[in-house]
Amino acid sequence: MEEDILKTIPLRDELLTGWSTATTFLSGLLQGGWKLWQILIILGVMLLSWLLRRWVGERMTEWMRTQTGRPKWQLRWLVIFRNRLGLVFFAALAWVAYLTMQQMFRWPSYSYLVGLAATIGTAWMVVSFVARLVRNPFLRKIVNWALLVYVTLFYLGALDTARQITDGLAIQLGEFRISLLGLITALVVIGILFTVARFLAHATSARISKNEDISPSMRVLVVKLLQIVLYVGAFFLGLKAIGVDLTGLAVLSGAIGVGLGFGLQKVVSNLVSGVIILLDKSIKPGDVITIGDTFGWINALTARYVSITTRDGREYLVPNEDLITGLVINWSHSNALVRLDIFFGTAYGDDPHLVRKVAIDAASDTKRVLKSKPPVCHIVGFGDSSVDYILRFWISDPTDGLTNIRGNVYLALWDAFRENDISIPFPQREVRMLSDDASDTPQDGSLEGPDDSAILGAD
Repeated sequence: MEEDILKTIPLRDELLTGWSTATTFLSGLLQGGWKLWQILIILGVMLLSWLLRRWVGERMTEWMRTQTGRPKWQLRWLVIFRNRLGLVFFAALAWVAYLTMQQMFRWPSYSYLVGLAATIGTAWMVVSFVARLVRNPFLRKIVNWALLVYVTLFYLGALDTARQITDGLAIQLGEFRISLLGLITALVVIGILFTVARFLAHATSARISKNEDISPSMRVLVVKLLQIVLYVGAFFLGLKAIGVDLTGLAVLSGAIGVGLGFGLQKVVSNLVSGVIILLDKSIKPGDVITIGDTFGWINALTARYVSITTRDGREYLVPNEDLITGLVINWSHSNALVRLDIFFGTAYGDDPHLVRKVAIDAASDTKRVLKSKPPVCHIVGFGDSSVDYILRFWISDPTDGLTNIRGNVYLALWDAFRENDISIPFPQREVRMLSDDASDTPQDGSLEGPDDSAILGAD
């Protein structure tokens, strides 16, 4: 109890000191003099900066709309610069005003507040640009505001006071104590470390992606492991940097891991299956696969699922476990050669030797059909209305589609059969209606009753 009282007294003293300083400054402004004039100059610089930002920003936006050929990163930074024109103009105009006042007046106190505003405005401008390096929007806001507050307090000379006040606002549970200062410091440090980890991961993954000696699936695995190591390391380094004891956290994480292992079996199974897929190289980005009734291209391999895009533009997210335990047809696993079969029939009056020759020539002349593995055509049966054939041919680019090449071969057969007078039969039926006399006195005894009729079929 006594320790809490002792901690509360310095915090109260700091708050009273800060309040006294603020009231003294405001009372000086009310009395007029150069302090008031400097405040008015700063407000005028702010108003002029706002007007310039509106005027220049509109024209800069119109100019950027014409820069369609520039790289995206240049356009992105132009947008960032346009959004910060107010700070840029304020810092520039404040420095101009400060330097002008220094030349006009000998006493530094006549321009001190303007110089302080110019310094803080410049620091804010730098912070606003640096904070853009943090990609995560939430962390970016935290880092941005924390640095803005830090530089403001630093140049105002109130950093020690603010540190003592935020450190006094704390929650203590036993030996564990967390203050507002510690929380802000942790978020800022973790945000900075995450930015560094992201930069290292991006640079390293770009170098790994260009290495042709590593298979595509192994590149994805190495990049994923590298990202996990860097981000997890940044998180724990951030906690360690602010004095958090990681021993108890390790024990707690172990207990949580055991519980999650039972509750998230499917998730863990998908994660392990994803690692197996990357290691055995059975499936990799760019492959054409068929799983169930889904035929498409693999866009990406993630830790939990595989993204497959079909020809109709649909994107399927297939869990990794289904690719390990189910039947998957990989059209481009060991090689891209694929054999396709199509069936057709011709009339009994057509010469089968001629039909086979014409079918083979028609398929061979079709684009995408391989000449190195010539098509073959065989009779597979004698049907009710036609002689049935199978035509087999090979392609080396299944990624370009299967249905379209089958359709092209069917069209080639149609044109070739018409040129060679080969007919494609279809089933025919003949219906005979018997007269009343014939139905009364059946000749073969097959019809019974005067109202019965016979339907005879012929091809």
